[in-house]
Amino acid sequence: MTRDLLTGNAAAAWGARLAEVDYIPAYPITPQTEIIEALAQWIGKGEMDTRLVTMDSEHAMLTAAGAAAATGARVFTATSSQGLLYALEMLYTVAGWRVPLVLVNVSRGLSAPITLEPDHNDVLAARDSGFLQLHAETCQEVLDSILIAYRLAEHADVLLPVLVNLDGFSLSFTREPVELPALATVRRFLPAYDAGGAGFGAHALAQGVAVLGGSAYSFFKYEMQRAAEAAIVTHADICTAFHDCFGRAYGMVEGYLLDDADWVVVMSNSFSTVGKAEVARLRAQGEKIGLLRLRMIRPFPHREIARLLAGRRGVAVIDQNISIGKGGILFAEVASALCGCSAPPLLSFVGGLGGRRFHSEEFDQMLAALRDAEHQGGSPEPQLLYSAAEYAHMLDMLRIAGHVGTEVANVRPAESVAHAPSEK
Repeated sequence: MTRDLLTGNAAAAWGARLAEVDYIPAYPITPQTEIIEALAQWIGKGEMDTRLVTMDSEHAMLTAAGAAAATGARVFTATSSQGLLYALEMLYTVAGWRVPLVLVNVSRGLSAPITLEPDHNDVLAARDSGFLQLHAETCQEVLDSILIAYRLAEHADVLLPVLVNLDGFSLSFTREPVELPALATVRRFLPAYDAGGAGFGAHALAQGVAVLGGSAYSFFKYEMQRAAEAAIVTHADICTAFHDCFGRAYGMVEGYLLDDADWVVVMSNSFSTVGKAEVARLRAQGEKIGLLRLRMIRPFPHREIARLLAGRRGVAVIDQNISIGKGGILFAEVASALCGCSAPPLLSFVGGLGGRRFHSEEFDQMLAALRDAEHQGGSPEPQLLYSAAEYAHMLDMLRIAGHVGTEVANVRPAESVAHAPSEK
């Protein structure tokens, strides 16, 4: 084992290298490109016995990845943002082929307006595709998740592709200490892929099958659902084996200062690190608050979330995404997990879009809102995190652009830093 300072992208590349992948179809897109560049350099130097092919689009890239995996190759690829959406048709198709491969997505906000910084609308657009999803907070977790993902995808009870997500820029280009395990240790955890009966044909795995009639179509979709459900148990076993090999523990979710917490903040991905710092600050002030980080998004761990959140005095779900006209995507999923149990009051907050930073006063305000909700009840209305200073700055920018006197009433924040739009 060695220890090095690596970016999130470099950690992803090392994950693919240590997994000894056979084939990498690629198409570059910021902020994913560094992954492909690192792999190409290693292959060019003879340090990886892997075939890398640059495709003409992300759609072609995912098609090639699925086809290669169906022949028994261990396949890796990566994309981001608009590239993931361009490949979305093939995500559904490849998952339906029941082929195990790993796709890394480096999250970036979707156009328009175009941006380079992260939020999660890109990866959550793929949540219903059949790809399992693991979301990483740190560079170390990126590498580890790729190794776990291959073992999960290739398990006979699962045989579904896995998407590993990391935040663009805030993690993809941030250097953190990463332990690089010895290849011999990785091989004990992740043996060579035994493709078994890989190949296109009409059998229960639906590889390349065309059907007429709802019964046959339903059969194959239900088989995928049962495989995803099986992944919950399989993932737990794999994480136990991973801990035995490498000494690092992972689960479907991660609790931070959660055991005695009355109030809980739910987050995912790298901005959870900011959330943890704010929770620690509030703890130091005597507040019994904790954080639940969602690591596995598909399959969604309903029972584990219900077990950890039931009976709390209040829960705030912070979504770094927005479903226009609805609000936070993960808020609805967390709420569904609490259906039928002693659910605490739930509040929805949307923030971090396009890489926007969270502020300490916003966590103070969220805690105050949870205290109110304990007596007034929760609400599904999304509260949009946006400060008066940001609003004033945007008005200045609009004036500079020639929109003199512009005032956008629908975006203007309330006196507090978090607000829900009123219904009129």
